[in-house]
Amino acid sequence: MNATTAVFLSVRDKATRLPGKVVHPICGRPAIEHLIDRVKQAHEPDMVVLTTSTHRGDDGLEAIAKKNGIRCFRGSEDDKLVRYRDAAFAHSVDFFAVVDGDDLFADSVFIDQIVGTWKKERGDYIIVDGLPLGATAFGVDRQALIKVIDRKAEDNTEVWGGYFTNFGGLQCRFLSPENSNFARPEWRMTLDYPEDLAFFCAVFDALYRPGQVFSFDEIVRFLNEHPEVAALNRDSQKKYEENLAKAAPVRFDS
Repeated sequence: MNATTAVFLSVRDKATRLPGKVVHPICGRPAIEHLIDRVKQAHEPDMVVLTTSTHRGDDGLEAIAKKNGIRCFRGSEDDKLVRYRDAAFAHSVDFFAVVDGDDLFADSVFIDQIVGTWKKERGDYIIVDGLPLGATAFGVDRQALIKVIDRKAEDNTEVWGGYFTNFGGLQCRFLSPENSNFARPEWRMTLDYPEDLAFFCAVFDALYRPGQVFSFDEIVRFLNEHPEVAALNRDSQKKYEENLAKAAPVRFDS
């Protein structure tokens, strides 16, 4: 029996640092629609599912999913891992690549690398390492997710990667980018602060053409030629890390 794979586009419209960030207009379209276009270019997954919550504030995201021809699942408000598990069962998915809704340059190249690796070699948690923050997806095997949920001690799993890397006994794969030019961990490609919005707007203003998706290679070449754009949100990383340190710790029941 063939396994089913998916991209889970993980998004909620509840941001406080930059309210409405995922629907903020960039080049005349909500930011999330640009990301949907990008992940739909992946060839390895069987489907794209927007996974959001049952909160009424996320009704608009369900409408965006329908408008853009992708599936939608609505589940737990705070427990992302439970939401992903329930989405996986609802759509009969065995392995999925999670893309956060504010990672506008999370690219199909890396999604295909992650899903393709799982198809050939399996693995419980798979990422492409060494990329700019916000560029990789996070591959999760459904059976491994069930094991983690059975043992986790927290119901708020906003920051969840550590549940896999700290679990013990799981096969975590950290892949190298297939193109070494993409290994630029000093760059930041996630939308949390006004400076991040300025960064994304600058790149889109330079590269976006209606009806087309510019490649990750084009992004890298543009940033190499325009280091002042890559520097726009450099200070945001410190704020991000300070906020991350406040997140609930990864704890397991004994």
